[in-house]
Amino acid sequence: MFTGSYVALVTPMFENGDIDYKSLEKLVKFHVEQGTHGIVSVGTTGESATLPFDEHVDVVKETVAMASGEIPVIAGSGANSTAEAIFLTEQLGAVGVDGFLSVVPYYNKPQQAGMIAHFNAIADASDLPVILYNVPGRTVADMLPETVAELASHKNIVGLKDATGDIARLKQTQPLVPDDFVLLSGDDGSSCEFMCEGGHGVISVTANIAPKAIAQMCEAALNKEFSLCRDIDATIELLHSELFIEPNPVMPKWALYKMGMMKSAVMRLPMVLPELSSQKRIEELLKKYALISG
Repeated sequence: MFTGSYVALVTPMFENGDIDYKSLEKLVKFHVEQGTHGIVSVGTTGESATLPFDEHVDVVKETVAMASGEIPVIAGSGANSTAEAIFLTEQLGAVGVDGFLSVVPYYNKPQQAGMIAHFNAIADASDLPVILYNVPGRTVADMLPETVAELASHKNIVGLKDATGDIARLKQTQPLVPDDFVLLSGDDGSSCEFMCEGGHGVISVTANIAPKAIAQMCEAALNKEFSLCRDIDATIELLHSELFIEPNPVMPKWALYKMGMMKSAVMRLPMVLPELSSQKRIEELLKKYALISG
């Protein structure tokens, strides 16, 4: 369940900030064709922080419809208010998603016991599977392996997206959770090594730009072809770093816009378009990968 390459999909918008559903459909079909194993809709990369609830639910609903059951869709359903996260989980559970990605509450800095209570309450709100999401670089609070282990005993909590980028953290977590508990990397730069050390896949930002390569890298790792996995990763390692020269999703949106996949690179405030130097830098990289013409 939920192994391989899951793209942390951007949410396309028009110049006025409205959702561009035609471009969204183009992106979803692109991922189906390129072999992406699944979609995470309206997570961090999808600008969950600035989409109101009704729009959040609508984007996920449309993404599910566009995927037409060809690949699974996981909905970002996290919030720093447990009541809001439960509300989102209940609303999103009614639109046909395959599961939820729920982030450690941000800003509040909850204790480990608070995280346990928070995620258990969310998992109680639906029969669909929940993937925990630990990204202390954004949330400040860090969910410890022992906390993950306790939460893994809930029948609906099936996995973890670990965005620490720390392979040692993976090794600390592995012996504490069941064998069928899915461990996904949330850090593109270390995702290859994460899988070579026993992880089951990645929720990837880079997959927005290079979906086939990320899917093939994951398949190689899952088939224990670790040399091939590393060889593929080496071909795209510049993308892993350059897509984060400004805060995500600034550079992925700019890249997709330049690739002709979206009509604009607009984001909701307080995020804005990349600096001119960053635009030029990513455009040169896209030319290097033959993703745009020189």
